[in-house]
Amino acid sequence: MTLNERLAAYSKLVEDKLLTYIQPAEDKGQGIIFEACRYSAMAGGKRLRPALVLEFCRICGGDQQAALPFACALEMIHTYSLIHDDLPCMDNDDLRRGKPTNHKVYGEATAVLAGDGLLNLAFETASDSANTGVSAETQVKAIRALSRASGMDGMIGGQVLDMAAEETQISLDQLKTLQELKTGALIGVAAQLGCMIGGATEEQTAAALEYARCIGLAFQIQDDILDIEGDEETFGKPIGSDAESGKSTYPSLLGLERCHELVHQLSRQAVDALAPFADAGILPELALSLADRKS
Repeated sequence: MTLNERLAAYSKLVEDKLLTYIQPAEDKGQGIIFEACRYSAMAGGKRLRPALVLEFCRICGGDQQAALPFACALEMIHTYSLIHDDLPCMDNDDLRRGKPTNHKVYGEATAVLAGDGLLNLAFETASDSANTGVSAETQVKAIRALSRASGMDGMIGGQVLDMAAEETQISLDQLKTLQELKTGALIGVAAQLGCMIGGATEEQTAAALEYARCIGLAFQIQDDILDIEGDEETFGKPIGSDAESGKSTYPSLLGLERCHELVHQLSRQAVDALAPFADAGILPELALSLADRKS
């Protein structure tokens, strides 16, 4: 199966399952909030994080069906973060993945609640022992890892640093810390969850985390590049928003040429990190593809 074929298969698997989760247990007139959640959750995107969960689980010899609820939970958390990130009190964006942002369609209050709803649903999904098919011990460890990566020591902490950095020149080390938390934490936990459920060795888990660190940083640098060089229709959100909001970015600190070099260097490092896996599946090609992505 080629990279694109496997990613498409993972995307369909996740999207079909998400649709079953984002439904009311009983219709009591609250359907609009589920509609708002589905609007953002089903808006497309690369599904990179759930794909990493499923692929690491697969190459470790685990059951992908057991990993699927965790992959969906992670995608719910990622989607909630995007809904909140787009709000006027945060980045104030009108477009996400080429479509009007959630608050532009449903209003700010409903968008806030849609994000809250997806965050809660994520942990409801991950904690349902009937769904996950993993041991209680693994389930608790996975939920704890997911909670930490998405919380104040992870993504939320990174968002706080990101807001504090607006209209302020920060150092390269500060920017790395910001992005390790805001973007890298969820990518890292995706690899970690796949390894947990797949029964990876400690060496394999460490390798997976290094792979995730490299592609997470490469992904963010490429995002910063696309905010300057990208096409708005292809990129799916406004170009130049970082400069407009006065954010420090990798191109502003290092220059575009060095950023292009770093993306390719990190992608190669990610491939090298996979040495402990006898068969790394699509992961090497995925790392290299991120260096040339346009969206």
